[in-house]
Amino acid sequence: MFRSDEGCVFNYLQLVPKNLQALGTFQRLATLQLMKETSGTAGGEECGPAMISDETLMLEFQRGSRQAFEELFSRYRGPLYGFFRRRLNGDQRAEDLTQETFLAVIRAAERYTPSAMVRTYLYGIAMNLLTAERRRRAKDSRPGRESPEPATREAPDSVLWIRQALDKLDDSEREILMLREYEQLSYAEIAELLKLPVNTVRSRLFRSRMALKDYLEPERKIGNTAAADQVARSAKLTGAEGEAI
Repeated sequence: MFRSDEGCVFNYLQLVPKNLQALGTFQRLATLQLMKETSGTAGGEECGPAMISDETLMLEFQRGSRQAFEELFSRYRGPLYGFFRRRLNGDQRAEDLTQETFLAVIRAAERYTPSAMVRTYLYGIAMNLLTAERRRRAKDSRPGRESPEPATREAPDSVLWIRQALDKLDDSEREILMLREYEQLSYAEIAELLKLPVNTVRSRLFRSRMALKDYLEPERKIGNTAAADQVARSAKLTGAEGEAI
């Protein structure tokens, strides 16, 4: 049972099912909604003021603040969903994995230490879940078994061109590029997340940007300038970012 400075009493862990894999999307959403609706306050008073930093919110959540968790969920539900959706090509599992990320945060709340940035902490959980999902898919994929069709039918042509170009990159360089351009992580955050030196992140990011630009250059010649221009703008960031990490 957690207690906040304002005297709130709120036990999140009792709401978390032991077997996460047995839950569907709607059950996960229902669990999180139940957490949101549970007051956990004495005399019906609200618990604590709005927090500013992610780290402060996480520490307040450890002490039982319902509002702190709601704010973290509000801040990162969209970015985490995008993280999974882009790497699973729009697969519906992106929503499930987003919910599993927050459930993992709830279950491990007591083990969080402020030495880790919350954003890096969340994406670290997401990376582990993504790795497990890919491993499961590789194990389940057998000759003659059809794979689910990526959700690409409604994507603009420029998005499809970029997606195809990204697929041509080396796995590690593609991940670094996506973490930087889509998740907007700093060099230091990427280095911590992938357990790489910052200089390695810099060099791989530079190579991936140049390679992506080369892959998309033919599209400019056939009139698909949207995709090529987007990557060209990204490539120009290489010289502008400097030491801002």
